Formats: sequence, C-alpha cells, structure tokens
Amino acid sequence: MATYESLIKINGAVGDLVFYTLNGKNVVRKKSGFNKTAFKKSPAYEKVRQNSSEFGHCSKVGKIIRQVLDEYIKQAEDPLLYQKFAKLMTEIKDLDVISERGKRTVENGIITEKGKLLLRKFQFGNKNNFDSENYVSLDFFNEKLYLNNTFSTNEAVLISLKIDFENYSAKHFEEKISVIEKEKISFTKQFSDDDLILYFIVLKKDDEILNMGFV
Repeated sequence: MATYESLIKINGAVGDLVFYTLNGKNVVRKKSGFNKTAFKKSPAYEKVRQNSSEFGHCSKVGKIIRQVLDEYIKQAEDPLLYQKFAKLMTEIKDLDVISERGKRTVENGIITEKGKLLLRKFQFGNKNNFDSENYVSLDFFNEKLYLNNTFSTNEAVLISLKIDFENYSAKHFEEKISVIEKEKISFTKQFSDDDLILYFIVLKKDDEILNMGFV
C-alpha cells in the first residue's frame, strides 16, 4: 500500500492497481491475487483448503466450550484467552491420526492420552489448574470427588460437558458442592459411561476462585 499525489482523484481499479481514499489520503495498492473459484477447485490450494477447514472446526469447538465456561473463565482476566484456547484446540486436533488431513477433529484428538493431558494442563489466565502437586480426581463408580489436602476450598463446582461435534452444540450440567470434609465429597454423574464427557472443576473459597481447569 502506498500514498500518491495527483490533480485527478481516482477511485477504483486501473489495471493491476486499486485506488481509494483512506483516512483522508489517496492510497494505491496492487490487486489481490486471490480468486474464490480457484480457491475452491484448484489443486494448488488443496493444502490451504484443508487448513482452513480444520481451523474453522477448531474455532467452533473452542467457542462452544468457552461459552459453557464463560461465567468462570471471564474471571481469569486474560485478554488473550481466545487465542490461547484456539491454539489448544488446534494442538489437540493435530493428535487425530484416524482422519485424513483436512478432516481431523478435536474429538479424535481429545480421546488420546496426550490430548487429555493437554486439556488438563491448560491454565486459564491467572487461575491455577490441577497439576501433580494439587491433585484432584473423580471416582465415577462411587460418584466421589477427591481433593488433595493442600486445597483450602469450601466450595467446588463441577461442570459436565457433552459436545455434539457434528452439529456444534453442547449439553452441560453444573453442580455446586459444599466442601466440608475432603474425603466425603459426592457428586451426581449426569451422562452415560459411553459418552465422551469433559469435566471442568472450579474450587472456591468465600466466592473467590482458587483453582479451575479440566480433570
């Protein structure tokens, strides 16, 4: 893009150049070489189409998850959370070794051990997640939540999230649990054992979030 001076004001295209006004200045730039028809059909754009398709998928899945958790993650005070979470979805999608390139999914990546680990290790802004020192686990058979004694929480919030990866929608349940004795924390299992469910836990003390993340 460049500016120009002329006695004649030009607006529009002349050959390979496009003339217009921007912020009161006369500006000229070369035409973009992008062609929508070529993008959709040309073999030269195949890899670009594949990347675009997968990027769109990751963005939609990430948006669904963030919308469910919005009440809590907005307290993370991280203006770059959207970009970081989109990157996480892409990294998880890359673990899909089942699908061909261009059709890889977050769903197939998240069922892998590394995919689960990436999700658990993700930190939402200034709120600590549940690392090896701050251990937390769910016993689905007995419907018990186990917390490390290092936590000083008096309330736990358990969010169970079931994503429809084909229609980009989600069902979720949120359960607030008063923590009196850490070895006796019960929760209610909401979905079938056959479903792929994401579990997100928030630990609070006097309404202040101490830790939160996927488990």
